[in-house]
Amino acid sequence: MAGVLTTLLNKLKACACWAWSYLWLLWFLLVAFLIYVLRVPLKMSENASFAMFLNTLTPKFYVALTGTSSLISGLILIFEWWYFRKYGTSFIEQVSLNHLSPWLGGNESNGNSNSSSNNSPQQTAPECKVWRNPLNLFRGSEYNRFTWVTGKDPLTFYDMNLSAQDHQTFFTCDTDQNRPADEIMQRAWRERNPQLRIQKAKEALDKNSECASAWILLAEEEVTTILEAEKSFKQALKVGEINYKKSQVQQHQSAQHEALHRRDTNVLVYIKRRLAMCARKLGRVKEAVKMMRDLMKEFPLFNVLNIHENLIEALLELQAYADVQAVLAKYDDISLPKSATICYTAALLKARAVCDKFSPEVASKRGLSTAEMNAVEAIHRAVEFNPHVPKYLLEMKSLILPPEHILKRGDSEAIAYVFFHLPHWKRVEGALNLLHCTWEGTFRMIPYPLEKGHLFYPYPSCTESADRELLPTFHDLSVYPKKELPFFILFTAGLCSFTALLALLTHQFPEPMGLIAKTFLSTISAPFNFLLDKIESMLPSTLWHQLSRL
Repeated sequence: MAGVLTTLLNKLKACACWAWSYLWLLWFLLVAFLIYVLRVPLKMSENASFAMFLNTLTPKFYVALTGTSSLISGLILIFEWWYFRKYGTSFIEQVSLNHLSPWLGGNESNGNSNSSSNNSPQQTAPECKVWRNPLNLFRGSEYNRFTWVTGKDPLTFYDMNLSAQDHQTFFTCDTDQNRPADEIMQRAWRERNPQLRIQKAKEALDKNSECASAWILLAEEEVTTILEAEKSFKQALKVGEINYKKSQVQQHQSAQHEALHRRDTNVLVYIKRRLAMCARKLGRVKEAVKMMRDLMKEFPLFNVLNIHENLIEALLELQAYADVQAVLAKYDDISLPKSATICYTAALLKARAVCDKFSPEVASKRGLSTAEMNAVEAIHRAVEFNPHVPKYLLEMKSLILPPEHILKRGDSEAIAYVFFHLPHWKRVEGALNLLHCTWEGTFRMIPYPLEKGHLFYPYPSCTESADRELLPTFHDLSVYPKKELPFFILFTAGLCSFTALLALLTHQFPEPMGLIAKTFLSTISAPFNFLLDKIESMLPSTLWHQLSRL
């Protein structure tokens, strides 16, 4: 019984929404009917003679009319273009969809879509999750040097705010309130001003010289060279190992001790990883590879940090392609999340086997061999995962410093990948040539990337807005798929140009243009006059008197 009542109420609501959606049509018909009925008592035909009105208009009126229309449409065009460049959508379309569409029956369509979605299996689209950049640079010795030289900030506030949240998650725990140095570092990680963060880290070291997180902050932000950063991280490593061993013994005593051990583990893993990155940057690549392998063996559950991507980059620098293939065999699995490093490194290894002898002219005549087909398919797979990378690899777009966080399949991930891996592609002779000849063929397999993918999920539509938050404003953002100009921008551009041309012609040739305008308006009004005459001939002339008697 309750189900029948619910169904009946839903039908009544749908009928009410439908009736309300078309109420404006009834109002329009009512107004038209009243105007027709009142035309005789109000003497509209005598007071509003259209022909008389046209004869009183001068050319100056047409110039003012077209000039004003051109100015207004030009202002709308400028605003629409600015809004599209900043937010990637049309302001008029957005207002129409969000505010006018519900008035014109949007609720009914939404209800239908919701009811149909209940009957069909739901398709879960991948959300735009932001990841920590596994190859992020050092703020003090790399990002700040860029700021000193160019005067531009390579990191956005959103990116640095995400880093602050990561630091609070990795380097703090609930028991820090019982230790003065760790309590100071809790406030330091939340501080926005870099100088105040450094000052609080030094205060924490004054309280306790064995505060590992304070050494980390100074290594990341205060020192100005990689060598100095390595020294600070080595000091942090000594302290971190002592704290880790101490908390490891006590971790099972209580929940507080377990949280403290988890924090000490995060600190130790972070320090060892950054030391390995310091060794890689200072040219000690074999030492860096060994440190990364040992770290992955000692803490195998820390795959979320993507340490294997650091290892892949270091192995490519050593040109140890067999070892790279072994790492890919473990991490390029269908059950594990993909990345640009995984997909494009796999493509590079397959391209390396054929690219030195590859020629597009020869391939077009004899066809692709099996090895060449595998390489092309690997490139297509990589391009489908992140279509922004090829333009950076082929140096069709300029690079910037990578952010501290990336969006997978987005422009930020492409920048982070190419910033470190472009030399590896250049080192393999012919690899970039093969990429140049084949990467655009990917888009023929996925004509509607936002709706359906080939090997991956459909390309997420939220990457543009997220990348705009992660990347600095001076960077020309790469957008995929390339958006066409909205209809209203084209419409206002055409309206502005057309009215400006009419204003110019009316100013130069007032008499002919006035005659053309009168002829055009008379032609437009002719069907309406004909329709009114037909209605008057069909309806009785005493209709108003009959209605007044009622």
